[in-house]
Order: sequence, then structure tokens, then C-alpha cells
Amino acid sequence: MGALEGLLVVAVEQAVAAPLCTARLAAAGARVIKIERAEGDFARGYDTAAGGESSYFTWLNQGKESVCLDFKDEHGARLLHALLARADVLVQNLSPGALARAGFSTDALQAVNPRLVVCNVSGYGEAEGIAGKRAYDLLVQAESGLIAVSGGPGAPGRIGVSVCDIGTGTTAHAAILEALLGRAISGRGEELFVSLFDVAADWMTVPFVHAEYGSGAPAPAGLRHPSIAPYGAFPCADGRQVLISIQNEREWRRLCVDVLRSPELATDTRYMSNNARVKGREALESGIAAITRTLAADEFRARLDGAGIACGSINGADDLAGHPAFRSAAYRTSAGVELSLPAHPVRRRDTRPAEARSRSGSYRPCCPTRCPTLGEHTASVTAEFLTGDTDSG
Repeated sequence: MGALEGLLVVAVEQAVAAPLCTARLAAAGARVIKIERAEGDFARGYDTAAGGESSYFTWLNQGKESVCLDFKDEHGARLLHALLARADVLVQNLSPGALARAGFSTDALQAVNPRLVVCNVSGYGEAEGIAGKRAYDLLVQAESGLIAVSGGPGAPGRIGVSVCDIGTGTTAHAAILEALLGRAISGRGEELFVSLFDVAADWMTVPFVHAEYGSGAPAPAGLRHPSIAPYGAFPCADGRQVLISIQNEREWRRLCVDVLRSPELATDTRYMSNNARVKGREALESGIAAITRTLAADEFRARLDGAGIACGSINGADDLAGHPAFRSAAYRTSAGVELSLPAHPVRRRDTRPAEARSRSGSYRPCCPTRCPTLGEHTASVTAEFLTGDTDSG
């Protein structure tokens, strides 16, 4: 049994951010009814990597019900109103104001269903002049400044996953859970607004502080950390690189003495603090690399591990499944093709007394079944929420 068992979520959604939010709600046991246009969520057509279907759609739509409707026509509007009259949560990522213009403003919905929590997901928020701007992940990465601080020196680059979409989905999920807790106290729902740009801007706080109040935002640093040294990748004798991170002076001394076996570095006045090491980064890294190039990567990592120094390999996506920390779970496409994908990031242990566990089963995230075919549940949901009306619209 999931923590959100019995809750009804209506999702007027497409793409990544809102579907990720509702996927997390579904994994916790909520019933999620996904509203799609006749042509479907366009993420269905992003790629064919997942057993012939979209990787994004398969990942983000496990266990949801798909209903095709046009809320601008009479039948579609009646069905959507009927759903929202009984829903606990509405998540939508249409253009700002689109639902309200069609007669689904939050005020109107909460007049019928005061307990409804409404979460509006947008690209740039609702400010005049920007609300209607098309907003996709890469565009927001660019406009928020994320790209300007990413990539390598002289070559700013996109962060390699849809980080603004993913961050917005998880932020919306957290906000909805807060609203549901508030509703348990007040008895009323509330309206939430989460935008990709606001989330990205929040993540840009440290570069923003440097730009506004310091000596300027950090430039793209590749595998270096812009304000900590040594924190980056170093070459080894076998052509591999090992990433290391030094966070304090104790670690710096252990790196010099136990790993690099150059105790003179630990007392070098050029490197007596992190700020000094950042200032002298070029000479520092050149000196460290001269030593690491004499060591095989495995030997270098063994020394780092023995000294308690944080380190890591620079893996590719095809290395992920072999990592000892990797956990997988079964996902299924709409055609039922089973894929082993990264598992839900939250693990739970049932701490209830054994008697309670035996009565109700272990408390775990809802086991996904598969993602739905387009409009698969239109007829059944119509019959359930519009009694006697089985027209699939």
C-alpha cells in the first residue's frame, strides 16, 4: 500500500516536467488519470529506444490511465469537470491561462471542490510579456545561465540530461505533498505555480552571488570545480582519468602524504588554503598530474580509497548498470515490452510491527504495470465519471 493510496490525480500534461511529477505521485499509490489530445502526448514520439517506444514516455507514465478528450467541446468539458469535481490534485502544464480560458479556472474548480490542489507547471511563469514564450529544457538552460557555467573552457555546453524539466517535476512533486499536508489541517486545497525558469534560477544562486556581489560568475570549467582545488580529473599511466575531490585541509594533507607521496606539497606556501590552491590552480594541477601519470588508474584509486579521499571514475551511460550502487526495476512499454531501468530513487523500509505488516502488506512504492496506450481508458473513465455515458469522445 502506497502513502497516496486512494488519492485521485488528474494530469493535463505532456513532455517531461509535469509527467515526472505525476509519475512520482503514481509510484506512491495515487491514481493518475492522464488527459491527452487526440494526437497524444508528444513525448510518445520523442524516440523509439524503449523497445520501439519512447524512452521518456515509458519512464514517466508507468501505471497511469490515458483518457483522450477535447475540453473545448461539450462532451470533453463535461468529463473533465466530472473528474475534477472528485479529484484531489490537478497538475497541468498547458500554456498559462489556457485552462482558465476554457472554463477551468482554479476559483471555479475549487467552488465545486474546495479540497482540490492545483499545480500549474510552466516555462517562465505568468509575468506579462514572457508567459506565452515557448519553453523547452535546452532553452531554459540557456536563458537561466546554466549553459554559461557548464561545459569546458571556451566551450559552454548543455547539461547532458533534461535537468530543468527533471528539477521542475521533482519541485512540483514536493510542493504538492506540502499542499496535501496543509489540506489535512485546513480542509482546503491551494493553487501552486512552478516554472522551469524559477527552478533553474534557484540552482544558479551561487554563480549569481559571484556575479552580483563577487568578482564575476565562474566560467565553464570542464571537469574542474570553479571554487575548490584540487577537485577535478587527473590522467593516469594507462590513459584513464580519475576524478578527485578535496574538501578540507585534512584531506589535502592526506592527499599529499599518503596518495601522492609528496609531503613537501602539504607545506608548500603556495597551497596552504583552498583559496590559495584555486589561485595557483594551473601549477598545482600540473604538479599533481606529473605524479598521477606514473600511476595506473586502479593503483591511484586504491591509494585514494586507502586515504579516505573522495574519488570516482568517469563512466559512460553504458557503464551505469555495472556500477555496484546501481538498482534497477521493471518498466513496461504500452505494448508490454519489459525493460530494466533505474529504480525509483527513494527506498523504504517498513518499520511497522510485524502484525500490522501481515495485515496490510509491506509499504513500498506502487509497483508499475506499464504505460498506457493512447486513449486506452477513455471509455472506462467516461463510464465511471459520467454515469451512463460511454461515448469515448
